[in-house]
Amino acid sequence: MLSKRRAVCILALSSAAALSGCGFRLRGSNGEARIPFKTMYVGFAETSPLGNELKRYIRSSGDTRIVTDAKNAEAILQVLSETREKVVLALDSNGRIREYTLYYKLSFRVTDPKGAQLLPATLITLKRDISFNESQIMAKEQEEALLYRDMQSDLVQQIIRRLAALKPAA
Repeated sequence: MLSKRRAVCILALSSAAALSGCGFRLRGSNGEARIPFKTMYVGFAETSPLGNELKRYIRSSGDTRIVTDAKNAEAILQVLSETREKVVLALDSNGRIREYTLYYKLSFRVTDPKGAQLLPATLITLKRDISFNESQIMAKEQEEALLYRDMQSDLVQQIIRRLAALKPAA
């Protein structure tokens, strides 16, 4: 029995070593996504944390340059709506809130300077559940802020992947 286990372990380890040695890697597993545009306009407010993080990722993803005038861009990302919601999920027997669901929704589209749609209106909805305890209000507020920051980073990654899949207009 012991030799059979040992043989299975050796086989599993040798398979993993062979795969890593041959250079096998899932597409996009290194976190890089190449955006196919040389210039891009991102329609977020200058003070938007989501917009600033997205611009930073676009700049670091290759040769794409962020421009301040939409007329000078190959692609224009237009934000249609950005909302955060907090919905009561569960109550205890006394009617006090025990859990919330946090939503972060972003609707956007990508066009070229002539108005042709490269990516039609797209809605991304992220959701996280958070428990609530009245005796730990400050900690729960910090946890909520941390969850929103996590959702923001997830949203940026999803936008980058969608942008990388686009084809420039001919």
